[in-house]
Amino acid sequence: QVHIVESGVGLVQPGGSLRLSCAVSGFTLDNYVIGWFRQAPGKEREGVSFIRGRDSSTWYRDSVKGRFTVSTDNTKNTVYLQMNNLKPEDTAVYSCAARFWPRPSGIWPATEEYTHWGQGTQVTVSS
Repeated sequence: QVHIVESGVGLVQPGGSLRLSCAVSGFTLDNYVIGWFRQAPGKEREGVSFIRGRDSSTWYRDSVKGRFTVSTDNTKNTVYLQMNNLKPEDTAVYSCAARFWPRPSGIWPATEEYTHWGQGTQVTVSS
């Protein structure tokens, strides 16, 4: 049975850092893509960063490039999202999701193609 659990809820000041974790069970990361998504109040869910378990290839949305880093520890079946230089506009509920994806690197699932979702964790950036 597949389980996904995020951790790392936090309130941080602008410019601060926070690391989110996404622990998965019931499958190994090798043939999966793990996506980090966020949804702010009144806004649509948006993809933040993706990582492919097999080769650790990654994708970032433009607004987080240079500030966020996604990584995976396949021995722990855990994916991390390190968020630095956080801004108020990063405030949102962050969720991770998984999709079995044995496709070539560089091709990413659409949001609606993710099959397993965590419960989400609140990140608030405020002074």
